[in-house]
Amino acid sequence: MKVSGFTFVRNAVKFDYPVVESIRSVLPLCDELIVSVGDSEDETLALIQCIDSPKIKIFHSVWDDSLKEGGRILAVETDKAYAHISPDATWAFYIQADEVVHENDYAAIRAAMEQYKDDQKVEGLLFRYRHFYGSYDYLGDSRTWYNQEIRIVRHLPDVRSYKDAQGFRINGRKLRVKAINAYIYHYGWVKDLLHAMNKWKNTAKLYHGNHPEKIKHVIDAEWFDYSGIDSLKHFTGTHPEVMKARVASKNWEFEHDVNKKQFKSFRKKLLYWIEQKIGKRLFDYRNYKLIK
Repeated sequence: MKVSGFTFVRNAVKFDYPVVESIRSVLPLCDELIVSVGDSEDETLALIQCIDSPKIKIFHSVWDDSLKEGGRILAVETDKAYAHISPDATWAFYIQADEVVHENDYAAIRAAMEQYKDDQKVEGLLFRYRHFYGSYDYLGDSRTWYNQEIRIVRHLPDVRSYKDAQGFRINGRKLRVKAINAYIYHYGWVKDLLHAMNKWKNTAKLYHGNHPEKIKHVIDAEWFDYSGIDSLKHFTGTHPEVMKARVASKNWEFEHDVNKKQFKSFRKKLLYWIEQKIGKRLFDYRNYKLIK
């Protein structure tokens, strides 16, 4: 069994992505790790080059900045990285530049890849998510955040990233996947206010750049407001070992009353309440077909 990790990154320094921690977190599970480095305005390439591992293979990419609708450029760059994976790979482990795997889950991930490596019906492995927000002490626990997604796919020629690179499909159809007992730790919205504002503006351009009138309020904003989130809860677990230094170096304060809920509709409030009571998310969109 051969496992190839793959990711893409651009302007990691400018937007304060924990891409070094992200890559280091999956290296122990991979035989090679493809990093597609976009044409950046900062020292992203040097940052990746400083990671000391013979497993890492760096490729350069020029982003098509005309793709400014629905985050499509993110899927295009994901596919570019996927295209560089060695032909003899069994599994392809996708990780985004703000996602990290906890070492406590290594055994479960390895076991799942071994268990299903010869079962061609299984085209992907489904991870659960922990979405951090504001600081390393809070998790988003509402339907604002997706709670599961594919991060390991069988290495097949027709696999393609879907829409804004949240999941994958094969010739347009959903992948057949097995859920595994492992988490992705998502740190994309844990930043000081300046970096958070920069990311907010960049994200708006990636999704609505062809309609500047839709994002004028974002582009003109002078600061980022964390307080508008609908629901958070305290995080009581441990962070991945590779994140310990970054967590310890946090230089901003963020406090939130977890009892304060700001749902925009009664439906969202009701579905949140049901999920908290029964532990299941009803009517959730699934970009995959779950194999029981």
